[in-house]
Amino acid sequence: MARTESDIARTLLRWYDKHRRVLPWRAGSGETPDPYRVWLSEIMLQQTTVGAVAPYYAKFLARWPSVRALARADRDDVLAAWAGLGYYARARNLHACAVKIADEFGGRFPDDEATLLTLPGIGRYTAAAIAAIAFGKKATPVDDNIERVMARLFAVAAPLPAAKAELARLAETLTPPRRAGDFAQALMDLGATICKPKAPDCPDCPLASSCLGKAQGLAESLPRKPKKSPKPKRYAVAFVILTKDLKILIRKRNEKGLLGGMKEIPSTPWTDTAWSHEGALAHAPIPGAWESVPGKINHIFTHFEFDINVMVKSVDQKSQADGAWVPIKDLDRQALPSVMSKIIRHGLAGLGLKAMTRLISRAGADRR
Repeated sequence: MARTESDIARTLLRWYDKHRRVLPWRAGSGETPDPYRVWLSEIMLQQTTVGAVAPYYAKFLARWPSVRALARADRDDVLAAWAGLGYYARARNLHACAVKIADEFGGRFPDDEATLLTLPGIGRYTAAAIAAIAFGKKATPVDDNIERVMARLFAVAAPLPAAKAELARLAETLTPPRRAGDFAQALMDLGATICKPKAPDCPDCPLASSCLGKAQGLAESLPRKPKKSPKPKRYAVAFVILTKDLKILIRKRNEKGLLGGMKEIPSTPWTDTAWSHEGALAHAPIPGAWESVPGKINHIFTHFEFDINVMVKSVDQKSQADGAWVPIKDLDRQALPSVMSKIIRHGLAGLGLKAMTRLISRAGADRR
């Protein structure tokens, strides 16, 4: 029965050597990890699933194969390539970090947590992950999977988020001086494939004999989380304008805040109460008659639920308005968040151009 910290680490590493997941960004056995690939994947994987990240990762790597290449990229191109992946501050910080590494570190990633923490978009988890996985340093990244494994392994009954510091401390006590990166990835794999949030596969778990949560019949109930409060609602009316030659008016959002620097369909402000027809028209980008599209769009962000009504208008030619007129066929090259793609599809359907909606390829749920 594995009981000491070193016993647990050895047991888990033996399991990992046989059962490690094959992931596009993960170095194979005996291969040297590429810090750029480790960093890129870790930023993309924040709050996002492996399945959602994989195609974006492949496209980014093909287009920008090194941190220097990414640093030379136009930031709007990076935001456009990120569109649909959500949490857009990550993309802004990704580019800023690449520029800083290229300009101040000669294109080489620093290998210590303290210096990594000075880079844009890199917090404690990501700094530890890069140090451990890319450079083999004794560091302990702790994500949701690792928190869950620790809570069950040590039967930590204190609820999250209060238990986070204790779970991180416990993970650190288990981290071996050698193969710290493999150990971190082993814990991630264990949480993703065996010690899952629901219905953990305890019979196949290599640490089952050491798991206090299993022994006490608590495994599936850990870690304990507070009840979620209902999300507040926000409301807006968006304005889809289409010219005869199939151009749509879009504009750029403010650099800071939600969806900062991304492109958007013109709209009313986002408010806590629904808009009247007359109140919304006061914010229309061009005057004249507008048609309301039946139905509405509901979109879930991290901290609120968003209801959007859409108004549409056809015009003979481009009018003077704040923004840029973009051909429908070129919208996939714009930095359009998923919610904006939903608005465009709804608007085109309202204009009787449902067949054109296939050109708007972005879909999914955005958050911050």
